[in-house]
Amino acid sequence: MEEKMKISEAELEVLQVLWDAEEPLKIQDVCDRLENKKWKYNTVGTLLLRMAEKGAVVSEKKNRIIYYRPVWEREAYQKEQTETLIDRLYHGSAKELAVSLFQGGEHDQRGLGGHSENV
Repeated sequence: MEEKMKISEAELEVLQVLWDAEEPLKIQDVCDRLENKKWKYNTVGTLLLRMAEKGAVVSEKKNRIIYYRPVWEREAYQKEQTETLIDRLYHGSAKELAVSLFQGGEHDQRGLGGHSENV
């Protein structure tokens, strides 16, 4: 993975729909699955085209209908974005990130299966 996986927030929402679907989707299917979004068909189509140019998705034509599927794996994207966050905000220290998350105590219960042990 030499090139960074960089996409906009809107593109990420579309990518999450594709990851959750686990099958190629038509543009209209993506529109229908975008919760609380009133994006038009053309908007979603433009986002998918940009994502294809970035290598995040690929399209395949079946019976004159274009279907999109993700190329990037969710786990690989999450890992790269986490590493980027740690590098940018915490000087490459995952420990500093963890300390920052737990200083206020807000994150003790959330995300750790209810365990409130100190890290």
